[in-house]
Amino acid sequence: MSVTERRRTSARRESLLGTEPGAFASAKFARITPMKARRVVDMVRGMPTEEALALLQFAPQAAAVTVRKVLESAIANAETTEGLDADDLVVSACLVDEGPTMKRWRPRAQGRATRINKRTSHITLVVQPAEVVAARKSGRKSNGKSA
Repeated sequence: MSVTERRRTSARRESLLGTEPGAFASAKFARITPMKARRVVDMVRGMPTEEALALLQFAPQAAAVTVRKVLESAIANAETTEGLDADDLVVSACLVDEGPTMKRWRPRAQGRATRINKRTSHITLVVQPAEVVAARKSGRKSNGKSA
């Protein structure tokens, strides 16, 4: 199904992709701090999806596992809902937003307590065809159709 054939477009899709072809996936309330997740996400931004998956598979950071799952989901969404070829996709945008923080207490010496913040993240990855990303970088306006 192409973008023009869609009957209903969500506001989230509209804000991430506009009218261009592509797909996205997100993981909400992931138990990884946003700072650590951003380190991993910055590595894969702008990469072809095959290279990004290979990089994430062998990355030593703990957040790489979660980011890899989100990327696999975005690729599957692009194949099933948009009918795009998985070999032609590029990670065009990556967002890591801060989720709610769980506040915990740790007992300390002399009857005191210190606070421990267990942070969560909302990770969103957007994949688009390579020609759409290249057209955007070169400044050309893309109509969403490939010639």
